[in-house]
Amino acid sequence: MSMLIVVLMGVLSIVDGLSTYTATPGGKERNESHVSALFVLGDSSVDCGDNTLFYPLLHGRLSLYPCNGSDATLLPQLLAEKMGFTSIRPFYGQNGSLEEVLGGLNFGSTQATIMNQGRYSHQSLNQQLRQVSETMQLLQLQLSEDTALQFTKSSIFFLSFGKEDYIELFLHNSSGSNQTFQQGAQYFATILVNQMANAARYLYNANARKITCLGILPLGCTPRLAWQLNSTTSAGDYNANGCVEHVNDMIFEYNRLLDEQIDKLNTEFTDAQIVFCDVYNGMMEIINRPRLYGFEDVKRACCGLGLNGAMIGCISVDMACDQASTHVWWDLFNPTQTVNKILADAAWSGQPIADLCRPISIHELASMKV
Repeated sequence: MSMLIVVLMGVLSIVDGLSTYTATPGGKERNESHVSALFVLGDSSVDCGDNTLFYPLLHGRLSLYPCNGSDATLLPQLLAEKMGFTSIRPFYGQNGSLEEVLGGLNFGSTQATIMNQGRYSHQSLNQQLRQVSETMQLLQLQLSEDTALQFTKSSIFFLSFGKEDYIELFLHNSSGSNQTFQQGAQYFATILVNQMANAARYLYNANARKITCLGILPLGCTPRLAWQLNSTTSAGDYNANGCVEHVNDMIFEYNRLLDEQIDKLNTEFTDAQIVFCDVYNGMMEIINRPRLYGFEDVKRACCGLGLNGAMIGCISVDMACDQASTHVWWDLFNPTQTVNKILADAAWSGQPIADLCRPISIHELASMKV
């Protein structure tokens, strides 16, 4: 009973318009923050495999260690720290208690896709949305309706999807520079973006008012795709940094459409704020001017085997290079923690990379009252 009272007091402080709690267990105050919790949905860009049942048996083309340590190396967790949250618990790592939900949850799953089709459809965007809905229902059952409503409205819902959909598309169409594939990819981007817009509407109807959508990173620069498409891509399709241009063009188009769709949603939902974070242009800024940001290698994976570490992923952290901080890429498809930290700083404050998130920064979103 005493624990329930403590939890409810924490929730009531949110309703009163204060920072979520006075201080976290780690002692960090959440200054100027009006965020009750962070709820994360996504793919390998938000999860290291901890939130995937039987991941070692299902990892397929992925590394067994797609992160150099834990989810704490990834963008949403780094942003959570800036908001004052010490960690965001994986959905499958919690037992459904109210206290755990109040701390925020990571619904993300390494192999999740926007599309429901495929081997891992049970980890799709729609499945994660259903898990969010069940979680919000738990809040309504255990808190008063008004308290649960305010808690949801002042939480940030962070979405990062599409990466796995495109990796599957490119790996299954290695000769994908032909015109038919290019046209199909444009249609594919429209379908994916429409699904993301529907997800934002779903969350809005579930009373979410602070939503962040990440774009897709430049997959044409990832060690695996740059290596795998080498035999089917003309030399002129590679830029000076070894990135496959036609792949990046398709990713850029998806991000452009998503950015446009979010503008429309912000016009439609005037009492909400949806933020688009352009990690594509953020990473291209780093890749094009690596030394400015302290990097020495923009092609080779720090942890992997074969040419540029692109043939076999990180099956043991003992394989990793000595100084991951000098590499842009950690493994086949994932950036290093150092890259993620730069992107997190830029998303939070607009520095050192301006206009990464728009129309406002994540710090402004966190500070916004609803």
